[in-house]
Amino acid sequence: MSDRSVDEKLLHRALDLARQGIGLASPNPYVGAVITDPHGNIVGEGTYTYAGVKHAEILALEQAADKARGGTLYINLEPHAHQGKTPPCTDALIAAAISRVVASMADPNPKVSGRGFAQLRAAGVQVEVGGSEEQARRLNEAFARYIRDRVPMVTLKSAMTIDGKIAPPPRTKQMAIVSNGFSSQEFTAPGFTGPWITGELARAHVHELRHQHDALLTGIGTVLADNPLLTDRSGRPRRRPLLRVILDSHLRLPLESRLVRDAREERKDEVLVFCSSPDPQKQSQLEQAGIRVEKLDSLEPTDTARAHAPHLDLRTVLRRLAQLEITSVMIEAGTTLNSNALASNIVDKVFLYYAPTLLGAGSIPFIANAQLNTANEPLKINHPRLHRFGEDFAVEGYLRDPYEAISDS
Repeated sequence: MSDRSVDEKLLHRALDLARQGIGLASPNPYVGAVITDPHGNIVGEGTYTYAGVKHAEILALEQAADKARGGTLYINLEPHAHQGKTPPCTDALIAAAISRVVASMADPNPKVSGRGFAQLRAAGVQVEVGGSEEQARRLNEAFARYIRDRVPMVTLKSAMTIDGKIAPPPRTKQMAIVSNGFSSQEFTAPGFTGPWITGELARAHVHELRHQHDALLTGIGTVLADNPLLTDRSGRPRRRPLLRVILDSHLRLPLESRLVRDAREERKDEVLVFCSSPDPQKQSQLEQAGIRVEKLDSLEPTDTARAHAPHLDLRTVLRRLAQLEITSVMIEAGTTLNSNALASNIVDKVFLYYAPTLLGAGSIPFIANAQLNTANEPLKINHPRLHRFGEDFAVEGYLRDPYEAISDS
C-alpha cells in the first residue's frame, strides 16, 4: 500500500472518530485523531467531546505515551495553537516529538486559522494539509458558519410529493386551526398520524438529521395543524437536549399541545417560543409549564415575504440562537415559514425528501407566493447529492457556502 493510500486510510479513520462526537461536541468542532508510531502502527486514538474537555489529539497522545515519539498524527482539523479552556495542542505535539502531522483542513476560525500549522512547522514538524478535505469540510460546516458569522447554519428540510406538495388539502377543522388557533380547552389534535408523504426509511432518516442539529425551528401553524413533538428519536447520545424553537407572534401555543405537555411532564428537550405581542397571562401559564418565552421584534408583511400577518425577524431569531451557542438549526415547517426563510436569505442548505406520488390541486405546497430574490431568478442548489430511501429519494445541496461570509442581500 502506497504512502498516500495509507495517509488517506488513516485520515478516514480520524474522520470516523470525529463523527463519534456528533451530538456531543457542539458548540465546538468535531475532531478525531489517530497517532502512528514510526513503523506505521496505530498507537493512539481520540475523539473530542465537549464534556470530556480534552482535545482529540491530547487523548491520542495520552494513549500513545512514548510510542508517539517520531510518529505521525492524522487529524481532520488543524491542531489549535491558542490558549483556550485547554493549553495549546501544538505545544503537546511538539513536546511528544511528533515528527509529522497530516491534516484534512485548516481551522475555519479566521482568528486562528493557520497558526497551528505555522507553529508546528517552526518546530521542525512536517505538515501536510488537504487529504479528505471535502469530507472534513462537510463534517464541520455548521461550526464554520457559527464561528465566522456568529449565526447558526440553517438547513431547510421538507418532505413532499413529486409535484411539490407537503400535505393533502386541509380538512375544515385543520383550516380553522391554522387560521384562528384554538384555546387549550378546544385543542384536541392527537398529533399527526398520516397519511405520511414519505415511507418509514425516509422518516427514520429525519431523526438522524435531527440528531445532527442543535435546534429545530417551526412555526405555530405547523404546531396547530399537526401537534408534533419535534424530538430527536435517533437513540444516539446528546450532550444537551435538542432545542425546539417555535415562532409564535401572538403566543397561540395551546397549553394542551404535545409540546407543552412534554415540557411539563418530561422536561428533557427544551422548548423555546419566540413571540412579538404575548398575552401576559398566557405567557405565565406557558412558563409555569416549563416553556421558555422570549419577545422579539416582528416585521410587517412585505412583497418579498408575502406574509399573511406580521412575522418575526428571522435574522434576529438566528442571532439570538447563536447567543445560546446554537450552531445548527433545521427548519421543519409549513408553506409560510418555508417561503419566508428562503425569501429572507437565511437558508444555507436544503434536504428535500420526495415521494413518487402526486397530490394535485388544492394540496399544500412546499412554498407559495414568495419572491425568492430581488432579481426574481431561480435559486440554484449547488453541489447536489441524491439519496435513496426505499422508493423515496432526497436532494441535499447548498444555497450558499457555509465557509463564505454571509451577504446582507
